Amino acid sequence: MNTVQQIYEVIQKKAPVQYQLGFDNAGFLVGRRNAPVDQVLIALDITRDVVDEAVELGAQLIVSHHPVIWEGVKQLTDVTSGGDLLLTMAEHGIAAICAHTNLDAVAEGVNDALACKLGLTQVEQLSQDGVDEQGKPYGIGRIGQVEAQSLETFAVLVKQRLDAACVRVVDSGKPVHRVAVGGGSCGSMLGDVVAAGCDTFVTADVKYDVFLAAKAQGLNLLDAGHYPTENVVCPVLEGWLKEAFPDLRVEISQRHREVYHCV
Repeated sequence: MNTVQQIYEVIQKKAPVQYQLGFDNAGFLVGRRNAPVDQVLIALDITRDVVDEAVELGAQLIVSHHPVIWEGVKQLTDVTSGGDLLLTMAEHGIAAICAHTNLDAVAEGVNDALACKLGLTQVEQLSQDGVDEQGKPYGIGRIGQVEAQSLETFAVLVKQRLDAACVRVVDSGKPVHRVAVGGGSCGSMLGDVVAAGCDTFVTADVKYDVFLAAKAQGLNLLDAGHYPTENVVCPVLEGWLKEAFPDLRVEISQRHREVYHCV
């Protein structure tokens, strides 16, 4: 029988926790390391719906992108929604492994998955956060090429391929060809994108001032939403675990969806 620790070691090899950014809390966050696992549920977030789904499936482990614990826990009770969630997991023997900004930065992670989903070719790194044990650079964001097309055509493609509720668009008047992507909240990387000579940037959670800055600097900017730009990594996690543990049952959550809709 596979254990939580063995599964964590595989994820750690692919997306080492030491590559996470300083504010983050990725890693093995809930459970017993030697607990046996024959069913894993994968989700972008560990929500009440996801935990209920794990209970019904009989899953002993949830692997997620966003950490289920962000800050120091000072009490563990059912008074808060977060505490109640953790208590439910503990009561049902459900462990949690979370790979966040480390998964954003590594090869095959969030940003490579996003670039692939949008059909980018000649993909390269946008920024460098460090180098791995083999001396290879890692970092958040990717740059790639698409066949030259109008911004409207590309925006529709982004919405469809990511199944986004909506895409907020700044039109700089340029055709789309050299595209940067940053899964999740990467509006702060606008300067890097412009410096890299990109005409278009796809990211999420963009603030008003960043929209203004993009327009002023002649950059097409598309905000496709946090969930759609990062959920693309769930099939990657599924593939890693199925390859490493052929006898392990691995499923992607069918209940976790975008939290909002557009009217």
